[in-house]
Amino acid sequence: MAKSDVKLLGAWSSPFVMRARIALNIKSVDYEYQEENWLVSKSELLLKSNPIHKKVPVLIHADNPMCESLIIVQYIDEVWSSGPSILPSDPYDRATARFWSAYIDDKWFPSMIAFFWGQEEDAKKAAIAQMEEGLVLLEEAFGKCSKGKAFFGGDRIGFLDIAFGCFLGSLRVTEKAGGIELLSETKTPSLSKWAERFSSDIAVKELISDTDKLAEFGKKLQAKMTANN
Repeated sequence: MAKSDVKLLGAWSSPFVMRARIALNIKSVDYEYQEENWLVSKSELLLKSNPIHKKVPVLIHADNPMCESLIIVQYIDEVWSSGPSILPSDPYDRATARFWSAYIDDKWFPSMIAFFWGQEEDAKKAAIAQMEEGLVLLEEAFGKCSKGKAFFGGDRIGFLDIAFGCFLGSLRVTEKAGGIELLSETKTPSLSKWAERFSSDIAVKELISDTDKLAEFGKKLQAKMTANN
């Protein structure tokens, strides 16, 4: 596949863009990457390719745009089927991976957002409690999904690894901002070891953002959102 046939519109700070980039790396797809400085402005190509949500990531393949990170990951897995599989082959395992991915996006990640946007200390404490509760559930899910292997997906990174692992940078920023430890050897020993393996994987390690840089971006984002309100 020619590089010009595959293009990804993204932003370095976005965990959702990271999902698409990890999947492309796993499949060894050669692609063109266009960085969107969406805090300043959005490109015409982005607005044209995703007119509904107007956000990254957008994968453009043979002039056809795809939006929403997990949909993109599934598309990549289906189109470049000769590479390592991302979604489990077993229907039940596949459904389970999708269930927990939806839980992460719909339940767990919003608690992280609530921590950063919470104005009152009680609200922040409640958000931390929700994150911790979710991590305990994901610790249990890891034991069942991994079946004693290195990743949620088994011997190699899979769909649920990508869905959750993209937030590790944001998790580290949260730990630093709150002076807390969310992933630990005592409370979440399996996830703690998994996070190290995930972050050092060849498909991932070059995409991990520096914690301080990510934290600084978060401050700029908060300032912009506050100014717009």
